[in-house]
Amino acid sequence: QVGLVESGGGSVQAGGSLRLSCEASGSIFSINDMGWYRQAPGKQRDMVATIKRSGPGNIVYADSVKGRFTISRDNAKNTVYLQMNSLRTEDTAVYYCNADIVPWGWGQRSLNSWGQGTQVTVSS
Repeated sequence: QVGLVESGGGSVQAGGSLRLSCEASGSIFSINDMGWYRQAPGKQRDMVATIKRSGPGNIVYADSVKGRFTISRDNAKNTVYLQMNSLRTEDTAVYYCNADIVPWGWGQRSLNSWGQGTQVTVSS
């Protein structure tokens, strides 16, 4: 069994920064894509940033966060991070971690997993 646990959410004033972390645990052989998504009240869940296993050369950001957010990962720790700077009130949402996990013994198959979500609130 595998799982994802997020941490680092909280409340901050506009212009401030937060860093989210998400660690995968369990019987893990490898992890392919990892990413962050967010869902504001009454809205759909949207992609924020994704990163492939190979790292910095394979990153995608939502236009709304380009230049303010940075995604990174530590494959040795099965962890993905999201550094959020210059936060705006419209960044307020529940942030979810997502990972494409290959458990031991699964061969080429993978399990797409979601974390439980962490609240980020940005006030003016």
